[in-house]
Amino acid sequence: MEKRNYKKIAKSVIDLEIKALKKLKNSINNSFNEAVESIANCQSKVILCGVGKSGLIAAKISATLSSIGTPSFSLSANDCSHGDLGSISKKDILILISYSGSTEELKNIIKYANRNRITLIGIISKKNSILYKASDIKLLIPEVTEAGLGIVPTSSTINQLSIGDALAVAVLNKKNINKKDFKKFHPSGNLGAQLRTVEELMITGNKIPFVNENLNMKKALQIISNKKLGTLIVQNNKKITTGIITDGQIRRFNGMSNNLQDLSVKKVMTKNPVSINQDTLAEKALSIMNAKKITSLCVHKDKNIKKTVGILHIHNILQSNIH
Repeated sequence: MEKRNYKKIAKSVIDLEIKALKKLKNSINNSFNEAVESIANCQSKVILCGVGKSGLIAAKISATLSSIGTPSFSLSANDCSHGDLGSISKKDILILISYSGSTEELKNIIKYANRNRITLIGIISKKNSILYKASDIKLLIPEVTEAGLGIVPTSSTINQLSIGDALAVAVLNKKNINKKDFKKFHPSGNLGAQLRTVEELMITGNKIPFVNENLNMKKALQIISNKKLGTLIVQNNKKITTGIITDGQIRRFNGMSNNLQDLSVKKVMTKNPVSINQDTLAEKALSIMNAKKITSLCVHKDKNIKKTVGILHIHNILQSNIH
């Protein structure tokens, strides 16, 4: 049996989809701005609906919107004709997705939206369609060549998905959603791990190995041994952090001096240790450690970098699956 080179088919499909995306990029106009403003200002829910493959795309866009704090769900077009229209309220925004814009299953939904003055955003490719004419905001995406017999929904669904992603990211920017906000909706999994903050991982309270800068090193060595962190955070009498001592420093200093235990902590410490805000992402903290070739960071709250509220060790980060 002759082997076919399916790689050529793959590249051909991707080429068609790239062409479709380029056409989509060039089609973005002020209607997109209107849609973003409408979604961002919505005081209720954003509901998406489509038929067939467009319905699957609607579900994905809805999930993305919810993930950035915009309450959203998708509806089955078929079920809408059998009671589910009741889940759409006048304060909602309805986004209907259809390549032709004339899909029979959408007609009842369009009539319901228009009759009840529900804001309707249409994502369509045909200007002479029912959906285009009925939509309050018209997102006209270009007609494209489909891969696979020229009829299998491929290029068109890529465009639908991409316009949905673009809307979600634009709304995210409009609402000033940052990574800390985003984390609230992604507490678990790899995303949750990557979005963990320093405050969640740092060592606090009595576990922090604080020592006074005037303490002698004999006692300081006992403390670093008992705390088992390989680090001491040095403070003055006003509880202001003035330095840090690590196992590595002690070994190096011990090699140069025979009277280490008789010295004061102040003589051995590294002054002005690197400090990081507790709201910083742990991922960024790890980057700082790697760049400065250190294994511990002092942690401060707000802008008060002189007072240490926690200590972050590289092991705390690595154990949380952050890399």
